[in-house]
Amino acid sequence: MARNKHWLLPEGIEEVLPPDAARLEHLCRELLDLLATWGYELAMPPLAEFIEALLSGSGEDLDLKTFKVTDQMSGRLLGIRADMTPQVARIDAHYLRREEPTRLCYLGPVLLTLPAGPGGSRVPLQLGAELYGHAGPESDAEILALCLRALQLAGVHNVHMDLGHVGIYRSLIEELRLDAGREALLFDALQRKAVSEIEDYAAQWSVAPGLVEPMRALVELHGGPEVLRQARAQLSILGRPARDCIDNLERIAELVTRQVKDAPLFFDMAELRGYHYHTGMMFSCFVPVAGSGIAFGGRYDAIGAAFGRERPATGFSMDLR
Repeated sequence: MARNKHWLLPEGIEEVLPPDAARLEHLCRELLDLLATWGYELAMPPLAEFIEALLSGSGEDLDLKTFKVTDQMSGRLLGIRADMTPQVARIDAHYLRREEPTRLCYLGPVLLTLPAGPGGSRVPLQLGAELYGHAGPESDAEILALCLRALQLAGVHNVHMDLGHVGIYRSLIEELRLDAGREALLFDALQRKAVSEIEDYAAQWSVAPGLVEPMRALVELHGGPEVLRQARAQLSILGRPARDCIDNLERIAELVTRQVKDAPLFFDMAELRGYHYHTGMMFSCFVPVAGSGIAFGGRYDAIGAAFGRERPATGFSMDLR
């Protein structure tokens, strides 16, 4: 006789039981109150919408993560949100259309086709905050400081916040003049910090000697504030664009430390998570007990263009579960 397994849930999809559910609900209220005191207004995007809008500005980073279904009413393809960031960008660009800077926050479940890592959840409870309409380092610093405050409120300790800048990598790619295939190989090697592979590629592609050092340096440049000084020296061949990015990171860090005492800031020139849609500073937060990042964010100024209104944007998100 077959055993009844109707109670089983799909892998990576779980429920929250008492008393954890009560604690999670309490934390949600506390975090939304925190965001409100910083001036962030709550938005509630729909769980599903047309796939074109849901993937706008995110490209391949979200496409493979998104469940897709056919809408029985329109015959068009719908997506079940895997990330609320594009939805909030649509709200800012298409519905609110404010001229002044706008602060929006959101909290709700998202659904992933695959977990982010081994044993991870496919139904994160996503909390996020986005600041639109301001392009300076002050808004990036505000987002970083707010993310750290939210983690503190959630009782998360020993946070390690890695900062990078997509412009540094793009400056290198421009100097190397790589085609799409070779760029993909280099990008993958950088993410794995595979120095020997990068050196092999440099030899195979006959890279100019002066550019081999910055290729290797992107992997090796990670640590405290001294990294920025080292980056200026080791990446000098990339010229003014890379130097401006390093200056930007330094200014952001200075502003964050004014707001959060002993802010756990570290720098990683190979920090490229979300590279395909970020346009400036990027960051990831880690803790010793977790095998992957627990909060992510950065600047993504181009995300509103698909909705007819491109303007500066920066933000962060985290999974409360």
